[in-house]
Amino acid sequence: MLYLSLKHLLSKVPAMENYTMQGRTYRYYGSQVPLYPFGYGLSYTMFHYSNLEVNPSLLHPCDTLLLSVNVKNTGLRMGVEVVQVYMSWWTASVPVPHWQLVGVQRVTIPVGSSVKVSIKILPRQRAVWTDNWILEPGEFAIYAGGQQPYQITSVPSNVLQATFIVVGTSRPLSIC
Repeated sequence: MLYLSLKHLLSKVPAMENYTMQGRTYRYYGSQVPLYPFGYGLSYTMFHYSNLEVNPSLLHPCDTLLLSVNVKNTGLRMGVEVVQVYMSWWTASVPVPHWQLVGVQRVTIPVGSSVKVSIKILPRQRAVWTDNWILEPGEFAIYAGGQQPYQITSVPSNVLQATFIVVGTSRPLSIC
């Protein structure tokens, strides 16, 4: 009896035909920002980011990007910071998020100290979906900080930005 009722209810649900994320998640909302974005939280100290480096700044589709950034504890207490790295496509052929989280690393930093954080950005993190995963050439932006790019908070963290360029021709991720 329960099976028949469930089957009857499911037959009344309209089929989903549009699988895009456009307008369904904050990553695609245009100028709207989420009230509590990823990484939102409070800290008992403050951090300052400097010396964002991307290597190489010119790469081929299947190459890995290496990123490093210095993080200094400028507050009065020892603290734990979650370094967040985001990427955005400037020339993608399909709709993509405004920025996408591509790396995080938690570091403990004593008062007045600085640490150098290194993160790898793999080719699969730059892939876009068409009818399969494709790596496209073009210009990209990379952001590193304690929050999302352009996030307004009561205790802001500076977010650094750099660019890199992928040269060559589009290719399926599966051949890398």
